[in-house]
Amino acid sequence: MKASYFEGHGGPEVLIYGDLPDPVPGPGEVIVDIHAASVNAADVKVLAGGTYGEIENFPYILGRDFSGVVASLGEGADDFAVGDAVFGVCERGQEGTYAEKIAMNQALLTLKPDSLSHIAAAALALPGLTAIISIEETIKLQAGEKILIQGGAGGVAGFAIELAKQIGAQVITTCSARNIDYVRGLGADEVIDYNAQDFTEILTDCDAVFETVGGDVTQKSFAVLKPGGRLAGIASGVKAPPSPRDDVQSLRPAVGRDRKYMERIIELQAAGVVHVPPVETYPLTEATAALKKSAGRHLTGKLVLQIR
Repeated sequence: MKASYFEGHGGPEVLIYGDLPDPVPGPGEVIVDIHAASVNAADVKVLAGGTYGEIENFPYILGRDFSGVVASLGEGADDFAVGDAVFGVCERGQEGTYAEKIAMNQALLTLKPDSLSHIAAAALALPGLTAIISIEETIKLQAGEKILIQGGAGGVAGFAIELAKQIGAQVITTCSARNIDYVRGLGADEVIDYNAQDFTEILTDCDAVFETVGGDVTQKSFAVLKPGGRLAGIASGVKAPPSPRDDVQSLRPAVGRDRKYMERIIELQAAGVVHVPPVETYPLTEATAALKKSAGRHLTGKLVLQIR
């Protein structure tokens, strides 16, 4: 199969496009011909090493979420039939969607509705799962609460804005000037242009912060919380970011994998609660360019590799 892989840590330029052996399904696994694979902010960090640990076994294929068609079944895999269109997110610790094929635990896949293209399904999978776990299960956001969602134009944050509005929260978000209309369209009640305004001088008494940007933004975000508030961060590695305050909670969402989350995404999208974000596509041969774009962090919506 063709794949975009790497044989040592580095920047996007170390990716290699070439041939690797086809995967073989284990018990309970299916082989999926991948049609579209999402590009996520974590991919650049995995490639670089450090934040998410060091890769020990090479060659290594990036990518965590995808949409495709079942090509073959492993022993005991009977949830799907060959030819079924499916989408999902790899098990924690597993990657490999920057490729034409993948072996996947069938329990983590769900049928892709005909109303969603493969590109749309790939764009919703991990962002939707991450936002649902962060907003509903980690922060446990309630109606009437005030939440700051950092980096509102990104895929995860955009899904979170729509989900938070459906819950009935007051939603404030940050973005660049060019994305203000976009995040307002998602439902944000207040928008802060991070290039022109300091959110710490504008906001106080937030019940919650969902932090998707990382770096200095994470530490500054603790300042806007009311006592007893909670911050959930996904951009500072695998642990909860250290808090400079002892009267608030710092949380790291445990982004588990389960079919129920894919089904929840379908339910929310079908009900019009969330929408497919703007998508910019790249062919698998241009995965390096896609990662360079992702590393720039100035995105609206999602980047997706169109593989078939």
